[in-house]
Order: sequence, then structure tokens, then C-alpha cells
Amino acid sequence: MAAYAPARYIDLHALQPLPASLLNRGEDNDPKTLLLGGVVRAMVSSQSWKRPIRLRVEEDLDEPAARTRMLPLRVADALAAAGWPKDLAAFAGAQIVRSANVEGLKTEEDQGGITSALLFLPRNVLADLTDMCEEHRPQLEEALAQETADAAARTEKGGQKKKSKPTAVLPTRAVAAVIRRRTATINLFGRMLAEVPGAHVDGAVQMAHAFTVHQSDQQPDYFTAVEDWGNLGEHGSAHLQTAFFTTGVIYRYTTVNLTELTRNLDGDAEQALHLLSLFAEAFIDVMPQAKKTSTAPHTMPHLVHYAVRDRRPVSYAAAFEQPVRHAHGGGHTLPAVQALSQYAGALNRLLGTRRRIAHGYATFQDTPIDHLGTAHASFDDLVDALTRAAAQPSPPRAVA
Repeated sequence: MAAYAPARYIDLHALQPLPASLLNRGEDNDPKTLLLGGVVRAMVSSQSWKRPIRLRVEEDLDEPAARTRMLPLRVADALAAAGWPKDLAAFAGAQIVRSANVEGLKTEEDQGGITSALLFLPRNVLADLTDMCEEHRPQLEEALAQETADAAARTEKGGQKKKSKPTAVLPTRAVAAVIRRRTATINLFGRMLAEVPGAHVDGAVQMAHAFTVHQSDQQPDYFTAVEDWGNLGEHGSAHLQTAFFTTGVIYRYTTVNLTELTRNLDGDAEQALHLLSLFAEAFIDVMPQAKKTSTAPHTMPHLVHYAVRDRRPVSYAAAFEQPVRHAHGGGHTLPAVQALSQYAGALNRLLGTRRRIAHGYATFQDTPIDHLGTAHASFDDLVDALTRAAAQPSPPRAVA
């Protein structure tokens, strides 16, 4: 008989009222929506909420990262700013991606040589890569001169000879090692980069699209902008347009695989718990910034609930497959809380508590809420409690 430690998940659920807002737009510039339970719901995609959360965590840690396809161009810009000739700077920037592996990273030559794949890198790699180019400047100058001479020879022969693929000038292992570097948010959210061995990182965070728990149709907002410098006697507008917004109570859900996060951090459990705490704080506090100057939808969640589980995460989205009806006199918030509580109770009965380590909630409501665990006085207390619970060892389970 042997013992094993199952995966540890921390589920976070939030119910958040939103006034007139346009947090996430589709390609038609209108609010994103989805059809669920036979009615249209307002939706905020997970991507639009992930990015401000990532930026908040990076700010808290003073550890900025960049998602970019512009690495070769930014290296070239940095070298040109340092006094390199523009042609040599551009050649060196291209050599960064050419030297990243045996074949080189795929690039889009018709777009200036940006990478085909979106890279996710610590921002400080830019300085390290430019330093590497400085160290190997003589080799880069020699390689550029040879490439220029080869191009001239092809021109003299009528350009019939096919252009050969440039050889790597910079040390591949050193370049790859820089690109493989991680930050805390890379360990949290993961990185898709199969072209560089060892650069791929399985994300520890999963986040669902947020959606209203009730029907929420788009609502028009006809607006004008007054012309302040119009001709005397004219009272026309300089601009008029109809925009659309949505309102409602949204359900938000995310889960953190603490086991995966600890693995990404090479077993540093203390750092994993610290990142979990920062992520939970950001999940509660951060809002997407779209259309903020004209809607200012800076609400806080009415309720946040957490559950620390072994083996698998559990979303409560199904609690709202049937759209919530507004309360007598108006309002969807309290009926949404009731629907969440009832679903949690049914889920607790079906799943039992064997793999649930702890659960709790914090809310604006003064009255207790059933089936959501321990009531915490504040969101800070909730984050502290879920972090402590996440650190608890799993009950030993024996297998043959």
C-alpha cells in the first residue's frame, strides 16, 4: 500500500452587480453575449479579466512580463538607441529568434520579422539579449557583411540562386535559456511555446467567462458631442453615435491548481501560497478597464465564496443555467445568492465532504448564508483563510 497526494484546487466564485458597462466588446464593437438556458446573457470573456489580474500581480511583485511578437524589433530598437547602425541592429534582432533553437523561431517576414507565435517573457530579458548582442558584435558584423556580399553575388548572377537560410550567429543555448526564463505570472497562467524545448509551461490558473445570472439584453445609448467652436448661431453637434451597454449581476469563477503551481516553482510551496494569495486578492479587486471613462463601473463583488478541494475543481455555473428572476420589488442580487446557496447545498450532498478541505465566504449581507461554509468579516480575512486552508495537508489515501 502506498500513499499519494492528490491535486489541490482552490475554487473562487463571485457574484458581482454591474451598472451600465461595456467591459468586453466583440468584433462588431458591441457587448459580448452568450445564449444560456434559452436567454441571452451579457458576457465578459476570461481573457479580458485575466490580463488586468496578471498586471496587478506583476505590479505587486515588481516583476513585469510581456506577451509579445515584437521581440526581434524591440531588440533592434534598443541596439539602435545604443548607437548601432540600423542595418546591424535589425540583423542582430533577427538573429535573436534565428538563434533560439536549431531551426529558429518562425517569423512573419511581411510584417517586419515579428515572431509567428506570441511569446511570454520577463521584461528584463530585453536588456540581457542586447548585452548578448554587444558581446558578440564582431561575429554579427562579420555575418552581416557575408550576407550582404552573398546578396550582391546573387544579384550579379540574375538572382537565380535561391537565398539560403541564415545561419545562427548567437549561441543557441544562451538565447534559449533567456527565452525559457519565467516570472511568477508565467508560472501562474502558463506559456504556450513549443518551439523552444523546456519553454512551455502548463498554467496553474483556469478562468471561466463571466456571465449575467439572468437575461441581459443590449441597451442603446444615443449620445452626442457638442461642437464648442462652432459658427455663431449654430448649435449642431460635432459627433453623434449610438453605443450599446449591458447591466446585471454576473457570476465569475476561477480555480488555481496549487499542486501545478508548486511544481512550476520547483517545489517552493511558500512562494506558491504567496502567489495564490496575491491572485485571490486581484481576482476580487480588479476590473477590466474597457470604456471606464464613460461608464466607471467600479463595483465590488457582493459575495465571494471559496472552496479548497482535492482531486478536481468544481464550478457553480450550473446554478444559473435557469435564469434568475428578479426579487419582488426588483433586484437580481439576492435571488442570485439564494440560487448559489441552493446549488452549493445540493452539490455538498452529492459530492460529500471527503475531498473538500475547507470552504467559506464573505459578503455585504448581514444575514448568514447556508451551504457556503465559514462566514468571514472581510475579503482580506477570506484570502487569509483560503491560503491557510490551501496549505493543509491532504488526508492520506491508500492505494494498492
